Amino acid sequence: MNALTRALPWLSGIAAVLILPHVFSSGASISIMSLIGFGIIFALSYNILLGQTGMLSFGHAVYYGLGGFITAHALNIIAGSKLPIPLPLVPLIGGIAGLVFAAPLGWVSTKRAGTAFSMISLGVGELVAACALILRGFFGGEGGISTSRTSVLQVFGWSFGPQIQVYYLIYAWCLICAGLMYAFTQTPLGRICNAVRDNPERTEFVGYSTHMVRFLAFCIAGFFAGVAGGLAAIHYEIVTSGVVGAGPSGFVLLMTFIGGTGFFIGPVLGAILMSAMQSLSDITGAWLLYLGILFILMVMFAPGGLAGLLFMHRPAANLHGLAKLAPAYLVAAIPGLGLFAGIVFLIETSHHVLVKSSEGMQMRLLGLEYQADAPLTWALIAALIVVTFLAFRRTWPWVASAWSEAIKPEAR
Repeated sequence: MNALTRALPWLSGIAAVLILPHVFSSGASISIMSLIGFGIIFALSYNILLGQTGMLSFGHAVYYGLGGFITAHALNIIAGSKLPIPLPLVPLIGGIAGLVFAAPLGWVSTKRAGTAFSMISLGVGELVAACALILRGFFGGEGGISTSRTSVLQVFGWSFGPQIQVYYLIYAWCLICAGLMYAFTQTPLGRICNAVRDNPERTEFVGYSTHMVRFLAFCIAGFFAGVAGGLAAIHYEIVTSGVVGAGPSGFVLLMTFIGGTGFFIGPVLGAILMSAMQSLSDITGAWLLYLGILFILMVMFAPGGLAGLLFMHRPAANLHGLAKLAPAYLVAAIPGLGLFAGIVFLIETSHHVLVKSSEGMQMRLLGLEYQADAPLTWALIAALIVVTFLAFRRTWPWVASAWSEAIKPEAR
């Protein structure tokens, strides 16, 4: 693989960062893309623990949240004292905070691996979440800590008031952090992390301290989580106690797992998908149910995540067999989309009947108006799901046959 091929994904990412704000120029679109930016850093930092070193943490949001709180306090101090520190350097304060907190907590947590480590991380997360409600002077209580990103030293005339300026700041840090984390995976320490993940006994036998390796990986992950938290504080201009709770820790776990822990690009894909799904909260109150169904389907049918689904096509692509897969995929997509529509109708209609009954039974979905409690509605929904599932099931042998043809050497 030559240098240009290796650099192509990074060049494509830079091009996308520059072009997308001009394609999706609304304030809401830029805000969602900004959320994706620091979500990518957060997910990649978590993948250092789970994907690289095999540590399942339930408290990674502690370092993300504490990085955000320290960043908010730092912004207020910088503005109040008129310190000549520009905003682009402030996320580094969040990263240092994440590292400072990760060092003592990580030294204790990483003494054990496996289930014990997971339970310790969960306990640490709950401890910090409880402190967030008790130590009101630092965490601000339920109201959190507010700040202003426009009150610090301006750089090149940028006040970082407009969202587009914050977008470019976030993605500048996103590209820097992603590059550094990718470089870490190629270092000897990154390789030893993989060894600790795959065979800790043999790693100990050849002379490496698995505790020290896990601890160093934990500190590095804490640093980048703190950077992500600092960028989130700059983006929202407020940090609340909820960012250190179990919710964000579970969310980053879902981002990383759904994206695929076995590939560097996996958490990136997971952050994009999950951040986009968060925007569904403005459309439907049942978006968490969709998220749960997606997670179950990924665990059952695609444990390698979205990146695993993508890279499983590499053999067919190398043998120029993707053209054989396209017709089968297209035919399977027709009943598959029908099945998806049926599930959406089932979930949204059930949600309307159970939660929104006070608004009346008349509802509109996908351009159709109907009575949510009408027996005919439920009969049609059931028929749509059953018929499309049976049709979708009939396409599976054809897809399997197309796969067999696509990966044959004669497909060249």
